[in-house]
Amino acid sequence: MAFEGLSSRLQEITRKIRGKARITESDLKEMLREVKLALLEADVNYKIVKEFIATIQEKALGQDVLKSLTPGQQVIKIVKDELIELLGGIESKINFTPNPPTIIMLVGLQGSGKTTTAGKLANILRKQGKKPLLVACDVYRPAAIKQLQVVGAQLNIPVFANENSKDVVHIARQAMSVAMSKLNDVVILDTAGRLHIDEELMEELKKLKVNIKPHEILLVVDSMTGQDAVNVSEKFNETLGIDGIVLTKLDGDTRGGAALSVKKVTGRPIKFAATGEKLSDIEIFHPDRMAQRILGMGDILSVIEKAEESLDIEQAEKLEKQLKKKELDLDDYLVQLRQVKKMGSFSSLLKLIPGMNQIKDLKVDEKEFVKIEAMICSMTKEEKRDTRLLNASRRQRIARGSGTTVQDINKFIKSFEMTQKMMKKMKANGGMKKLMNGIDENALKKFKF
Repeated sequence: MAFEGLSSRLQEITRKIRGKARITESDLKEMLREVKLALLEADVNYKIVKEFIATIQEKALGQDVLKSLTPGQQVIKIVKDELIELLGGIESKINFTPNPPTIIMLVGLQGSGKTTTAGKLANILRKQGKKPLLVACDVYRPAAIKQLQVVGAQLNIPVFANENSKDVVHIARQAMSVAMSKLNDVVILDTAGRLHIDEELMEELKKLKVNIKPHEILLVVDSMTGQDAVNVSEKFNETLGIDGIVLTKLDGDTRGGAALSVKKVTGRPIKFAATGEKLSDIEIFHPDRMAQRILGMGDILSVIEKAEESLDIEQAEKLEKQLKKKELDLDDYLVQLRQVKKMGSFSSLLKLIPGMNQIKDLKVDEKEFVKIEAMICSMTKEEKRDTRLLNASRRQRIARGSGTTVQDINKFIKSFEMTQKMMKKMKANGGMKKLMNGIDENALKKFKF
């Protein structure tokens, strides 16, 4: 995952200093040296690292932080605040025109993920109530138009293409006419990938900008390109004057230096981050939340938003009423399991919960959820309602029907019965908050799928 190396290094550094009752200037310098090395290893631009460290040192020494009662926590707060500032400070949104359609032009290198990003962006904007139109302006790459049409079909979002023309300005103008006639309030132009040193192709983008006058020019940057991302961002911004950045492949094995560098270098905000291969895997970039993730402080707001977006509220309310009347059974359990799966991988969700990433032995095997679903679906209605009916012969039958083993069945039933007890405890204690207060780190370490 993005920032994984940087995150683990910074979390280790902050753990060392957090609980210290006294910090000397020597301690601070040693900590900042480690932070500097961690950022450089993450491929953050050297000039940016130098400025970042100098700012933290100045604030820590200039505010009598080291003489305070909680110097460790105050230094960490300064690091967090400066990291937020480095990532952009505040969330930056798309600037929609009051006279639709809003035109968004995507630019970037070949292979940065523009076409997929166009679809993801259209998808997230549609969820915000917009009616997007995708436009195929990549007239050079073989099958580029077809790829965008496939993406559009998967999302049920219209795509405009003119395979008989190589004039991108003409294609974009035709698309504008279609958008106005079909009442599309957002037009997303998927342009061809090009090297920032290719003057002829860069000139084409400038021509498109002058004639179409897009309201937003978003540079799509591959997070895995490291320092090259900084050079590319600088050149595209100088040539076109970009309005924002979309970071892609943040789910890959990337050191994260691009995200920590491009905002500072270009002065333009990161507006979106693509976090996976699915067309739903894109999110609005929140500098404060990203800084908290990097420092291991979790991101509960994102978990809540994922839940609101993915979960069936009506189904959840219905289940809550059922649970008030009776004990949790396997049908209820299966409903909850399927609801959580809609939110994404369980591993990625755990990383957003404060403290979870510090539990190194916590393991989640996503394949186990598939096995659990198969086991429950192989049971009779009576067995789902009362697991006490599951004698040896019934467990053998379920194992054959689900393609699992009796040991798998035994392990799952034991885990489910523990969940039932926890639900009873929650009802007896009056809510989830009191229940969570009773779960310590040692208990969580034993929680393995």
